[in-house]
Amino acid sequence: MDRNGSPDRPGIVDSRAPGHRGLVLGMLCFVYVLNFLDRQLVSILAKPIQDGLQITDSQLGRITGFYFALFYCFIAIPVGWLADRTNRVKVLSLACGLWSAATAACGMAANYGQLVVARMAVGVGEAGGVPPSYAIISDSFPREQRGTAMGIFNLGPPLGSALGVAFGASLAAAYDWRVPFYVVGAVGVLTAVLVYLIVPEPARGQFDPAPVSAVAAEPGQGFGQAIRSFFGNRILAVTALASGAANFITYGLSNFATLFLMREKGMTLEEVAIWYALAVGIGMGAGIFVSGRLIDRFGVRNKAAYASIPALSLLLALPFFLGFATAERWEVALALLCVPLFLNSFFLPATVTFVQGEVDPDARVISGALLLLVMNLIGLGLGPTFVGMASDFFRPEYGGHALQMAFYALAPMYLIAALLFLWLARLIRRAPSAAVPERREANPV
Repeated sequence: MDRNGSPDRPGIVDSRAPGHRGLVLGMLCFVYVLNFLDRQLVSILAKPIQDGLQITDSQLGRITGFYFALFYCFIAIPVGWLADRTNRVKVLSLACGLWSAATAACGMAANYGQLVVARMAVGVGEAGGVPPSYAIISDSFPREQRGTAMGIFNLGPPLGSALGVAFGASLAAAYDWRVPFYVVGAVGVLTAVLVYLIVPEPARGQFDPAPVSAVAAEPGQGFGQAIRSFFGNRILAVTALASGAANFITYGLSNFATLFLMREKGMTLEEVAIWYALAVGIGMGAGIFVSGRLIDRFGVRNKAAYASIPALSLLLALPFFLGFATAERWEVALALLCVPLFLNSFFLPATVTFVQGEVDPDARVISGALLLLVMNLIGLGLGPTFVGMASDFFRPEYGGHALQMAFYALAPMYLIAALLFLWLARLIRRAPSAAVPERREANPV
């Protein structure tokens, strides 16, 4: 491997070729689908798992939130630092195999403690999944196409959630809640092998402008220095904080939505497998793809669009979220939920694309990992934990409507996240490098 991380495997085709870039993007998106499917299976199968292992809403919130995020977030930092200095594809392949094996282990859990340990192992593996993929995509696509590419890649969460609901709920209804974990784990191990064989390691910075801006990775830059460079930049720090607030909503809602629809709105597991799966797949998928296209269109002209578009989307989503929590029938609730599903994730392609474009190519994986650290520590770690604890808090007084009250308590985060993104937009406008630089010619591979 050369200093730019070029692959040491023979027979790799030019990673700049449009057709091959599409193949790489499709493969990485499928890995992200599995990543998110594995992550969401416990939430999707919350009701049968609760019945089988006798766990409370607070325990469910911790196992899908804090316990998972504790390992997922912090291990991503050293993994990202290592991937910036080694072969990112190999790191991704190894991580995919690890989290898939741990997912299968979740199906073997006989009690809550064993399920906690297995979920922590899933978090360890998934820590090496997304940040290397961000960097591979950024070094495979020119700047003016990255928003769309990141939007397509970030279809992983909605597709993973939809497939998890459809196949996970169907398999659980037909057999047992443990079977989906075995099946998904086996598919993931096979995919890990295919990633190593198919995906090339692109040359670092081949599509980037000559001047780099926020975070530069000097040769031999230390681990601590890389962290200080990221958080020492005010714009990147606020980007991470705003993304965390938005992710607090996303995970707080998604990790309890199926339980809410089944327990308080009367949906059956079979109905969840069809209608909720369609809502997640179409709503979230369309939202992430549309947001990527909007970023490519407006972000080229004005960098502040990377923040103002997510702020507007969150404000528009709030009344529909409240309608979802208030509706009496599951059909009405699910119809209203489609709008927040569409709008809630607008921030994801915007912030990821923005950060990847602001840092040096040799700091992309660690910068993506640091963004995910804050985003997921706040969102994944605290969002579901907050909703689960709020539900148990309201249960003595509100009984069967405790989750509804917990969702009401979640609603103010929409305003907090929107204000943070508006603050970010103001910082970007005032930054001296607000203009998007011209792209340089790609370096020969």
